[in-house]
Amino acid sequence: MDHVNTILKLLLDEAKTVSERSYSPYSGRKEGVIVLLEDGSMVPGVRVENASFQLTIPPLLNVITTLYALQRKDLSAIVSSVAFTEAELAYTSALSGYNWELVAQNVLMVAGAHVSDPTKMLTVTSTTELPTAEQGVIMARNAASFAFIPESNFPVGCAIKTESGDIVTAANIEHTDWSQIICAERNALSTAISYGLSETIELYVSCPKLVGGTPCGSCRQVIVELAPRATVWMDSGNAQPIAMNATELLPGHFTGDVLKRV
Repeated sequence: MDHVNTILKLLLDEAKTVSERSYSPYSGRKEGVIVLLEDGSMVPGVRVENASFQLTIPPLLNVITTLYALQRKDLSAIVSSVAFTEAELAYTSALSGYNWELVAQNVLMVAGAHVSDPTKMLTVTSTTELPTAEQGVIMARNAASFAFIPESNFPVGCAIKTESGDIVTAANIEHTDWSQIICAERNALSTAISYGLSETIELYVSCPKLVGGTPCGSCRQVIVELAPRATVWMDSGNAQPIAMNATELLPGHFTGDVLKRV
């Protein structure tokens, strides 16, 4: 047990470190979590706020949706830089396949899971020039196959490219509490922030069941705030992808600048 406590202390230190990556210009709250996988890999999640406050993504929701999009469900522990809220505990309790033990206000462990020594952060990025929009759309289509969609059966995939050339892919991840559902675009952007990546400059989105589908209103608000300089490419089947600037997606958008504390 002493060894496990040592591991949890290391994870807490990591959670506090990654919390500094939080996008929290409205509250100033820096919050982070670290998930330890059974093979020793770690995955971060941070708080990502939005000018439309109800679209704020808590760190726990951020990291779980990252993991689901990666098809990694071999969790052994989650450690937060702050105490888990009742809403977060309700969120995890509704995830099927896990028997959670709350061993401290900020520590959740999976009963019976193997607890390995932490090794390194799980890699979620690839690097490519993405010379054509079509190639980016193909990556988004492939990402859609990893969607977790028991509520809608409507898969969506997203690929983003950052200014430094990193590529992150994600899918929509659903939950029985519909307020906790994350679209593919928000999943990809919040994952990039958790990993401390540079600004997103290209975003590709694909709805395999709705050729020509475009980001929903919530995603448009998040995209225009987190990636205002991005070009958004939307899958249009066999035709050339449709491109729009992020700001064109939401004319007259609210920036929230007047609300910012930092």
